[in-house]
Amino acid sequence: MANNQSSDKAVLVLADGTVLYGQSFGKKGIATGEICFNTGMTGYQEVFTDPSYYGQVLIMNNAHIGNYGTMPKDVESEGVKVKAIIGRNLEEKFSRFLAVDSLQEYLEAQEIVAIDGVDTRALVAHIRTTGAMNCIISSTDLDVSSLTKQLKEVPSMNGLELASLVSTSQPYTLGDESSLIRIAVLDFGVKKHILQCMVDRGAYVKVFNAKTSFEELSAFKPSGYFISNGPGDPAPMDYAIRTVKQILAADKPLFGICLGHQLLALANDVPTFKMHHGHRGLNHPVKNLLTGKSEITTQNHGFGIDPAAVKLNPAIEITHLNLNDDSIEGIRIKNKKAFSVQYHPEATPGPHDSRYLFDDFIAMIKQSIPAS
Repeated sequence: MANNQSSDKAVLVLADGTVLYGQSFGKKGIATGEICFNTGMTGYQEVFTDPSYYGQVLIMNNAHIGNYGTMPKDVESEGVKVKAIIGRNLEEKFSRFLAVDSLQEYLEAQEIVAIDGVDTRALVAHIRTTGAMNCIISSTDLDVSSLTKQLKEVPSMNGLELASLVSTSQPYTLGDESSLIRIAVLDFGVKKHILQCMVDRGAYVKVFNAKTSFEELSAFKPSGYFISNGPGDPAPMDYAIRTVKQILAADKPLFGICLGHQLLALANDVPTFKMHHGHRGLNHPVKNLLTGKSEITTQNHGFGIDPAAVKLNPAIEITHLNLNDDSIEGIRIKNKKAFSVQYHPEATPGPHDSRYLFDDFIAMIKQSIPAS
């Protein structure tokens, strides 16, 4: 029967017809998006507020989520960016005395729909086998046929430009204005701790809207450029690819992370592709081919760069490889001061093995600043 109302039940419907039932958590309502999973054991609030998750419904693979509550400082942006959350045990009670709100209170305030009591291990195994797909969660309408009709209207992530929807509307600055290390950041969904990692190393950072022209970026007189992480498919982002090409032509230091890595590849005629189910978690092993050392990395991406095209491009050197599947995790442009990684060296949450990349970027900037 359509529009079956329930005070506590919820249903999850996948595009392949899979139907799972659980309990309502967070806001009562309906939410849609591409389903994906994160294997991290901690840091759920930072994950929920990562703008790279915009447009996605997130399975949290840890058995208990919410057990240490929430607090204002544990965020990566101004609010939750995931469309909905799927959990095995979403906890209302929390043990951290510093926490301000329970997860239930936090998600209600952020108007985020969630479903509790799902066998997330089985669901993750299903996604690993079948691949990413759209889904719908509802705690107000439990009629599967009605929800299936709504689900068919949800656009595919493949070809979907989302970065401009999470970018800052107005430029803002961080750090010491007198610093010679001036970094122009193209914000496609930048995380707060990425900016903090640059500020902590003495940089003065100005964050610009995703569609800012190269001329406006240049007016800041930056000594380096940063291309941020973000959600969605990079291929339709012609405006960003054009700007990255202009930055490369100016031959200033350039560092890209995640979506920024993909845009640097596209600016060098290397196509991107939609991954089967993506990489998301805090424990992905990556090998630095320049040093021979391995790193445990934080990752969140559903697209990658074409390895065959990279290997055929004489201007690009592969610097990092994923040790699980040999996907490309880092590149540098041989005749430019430009490099990028697919993973998240700021690692909030996650291990700090890769924060040396910020040191490398700052050192590159210092070397390029003319002696006074």
